[in-house]
Parts: sequence; structure tokens; C-alpha cells
Amino acid sequence: MPDDPLTNILRSKRETTRFQVLVEVAEHQPSIRQQEIAEKLGVTPQAISEYVRDLAEEGYISAEGRGRYYVTHKGVEWVLNNAEILESYARHVRRDIIHQVVTWAAIADADLKAGDSVGVYMKSGWLYAGKRPQTAMGMVTADASAGMDVGVARLAGIIEHTEGKVDVAKVPRIERGGSKMVSMEKFLSLAKNADIIAAVGLEAYLACKNSGIKPDMFFGAREGTVEAAFHGMRCLILVVDEEFTDFLKRLETAGLSYTIHELVTE
Repeated sequence: MPDDPLTNILRSKRETTRFQVLVEVAEHQPSIRQQEIAEKLGVTPQAISEYVRDLAEEGYISAEGRGRYYVTHKGVEWVLNNAEILESYARHVRRDIIHQVVTWAAIADADLKAGDSVGVYMKSGWLYAGKRPQTAMGMVTADASAGMDVGVARLAGIIEHTEGKVDVAKVPRIERGGSKMVSMEKFLSLAKNADIIAAVGLEAYLACKNSGIKPDMFFGAREGTVEAAFHGMRCLILVVDEEFTDFLKRLETAGLSYTIHELVTE
């Protein structure tokens, strides 16, 4: 993600509307009612017609007969990329800016009393509250013993933490040999330094299992890995080769650092 999260879609009302129109087409395809989209977005039907025409000319929408439209593969990728940018920006707002409107859940690192002023910090991917001052401070909402969950309100400041790194290893599809092509020695060498191990694809899952390690994540592993890295965890993710490039794009969009590893036996 760029240093300035206000990318083109957030700066330009036109781009924002184009994004909304494309989402509406995707939701209601193939038969879309431009009048309904216009009313929902607060623009004129003529404007929606122009947006749809422009999106079709740019290859984001395919028109098949009168009033029948489909979002193309190119359009889906554009929507997903911009949705990820918006998601990352929303995470930035929630994590770094807005602290005082919610009660945060944390682990008490000592016995705490309601009304105590506490420092909030991140450790091993978990949020802790303790009596030592931190760069983020809040107030305990109810009594809690050490090791228990505790509510922290009026959180102000920035919770200091270092984003984790992601080790990404490619596993060949079954047509190219599958899990049996993975070097167990190379995998175990990477695994010993990982806090979280994830797998994308059956071949990747079995490569882990055959090494005697059950992945921490399989279903939802892509987003789970991104979230774990944001919380400071060192992640190792095995990805089948056809999903590999798309996952690297996801990491780049999220602004996470990663290292690519080759596990195939030579």
C-alpha cells in the first residue's frame, strides 16, 4: 500500500462512482436497471448510462444484448484491487487513528481494577494491558485478574508494534508433481522460525502434514496470514503455484514485506 492511503479511488469522486457502479453491476448482473442504480447512488440515469458505457469501452463490463451486462475478469480484478485498498485504509483508521470510540479487549498482564490507568501494548500478536506506561494508554472498565481478558476504554495514542514478515513458498500443482516434490528438509528449516504456518491448496496442506506439521491455517489462509503479519507474527505460507502470483499481489497491496522461497527438490 502506498505511504499515502488516499489513492486515486479516494481522491476522485468519479473513480469512487465508477467503483460503485461496477459493484452494482456485479451484484445484479446480467439484467441491471440503470434507474435503480442511479437512485441508489444519487446521480442521474444519464450519468449511470455514461459510466456503464465508459466501463464497457475500457473492458471492465461486457454488454450482451439490450440491458444485459456482465463484469469481466478485468473488471473483477479492478474491483478487488480497489476493495483491498479501501480495506487497508479502513484498517489504518481503526488501528492508528480512532481509539476512543470503542472498548478494546486485551489480556491483563497484572491484577487490574476498574478505573485503573493502563498502558496497552502488543506482544506475540496479542494485545496486553498493564500498569507500566506505554505509547497507548487507556482506562480499565472492570476488575480483571492477571491472564484474564479485560476491557480498555478511552484508548489514546498509538499501539507500538512491528509488523511481521511473511515467508512465501511455492508448491507445485499435482500435474507438476504436487507435495512429493517438496523438500522436507527445506520446509522444516523454514518452519522452525515461523510463528504461524499456513497452506493454500491441497498439495500445500499435504506437504505440511507429510512433514509432521499441521498448518495453523488452511481455510481462509490468505487473509489469515495477512492479519497475523499485521499483528507482528512471522508467517510461513505454502501456496500452490497457480495461486502464487495473486497472493504476492495481495501482500504488496497490504504493504507487507515478504521473502520468496523455493521448496522443490532439485
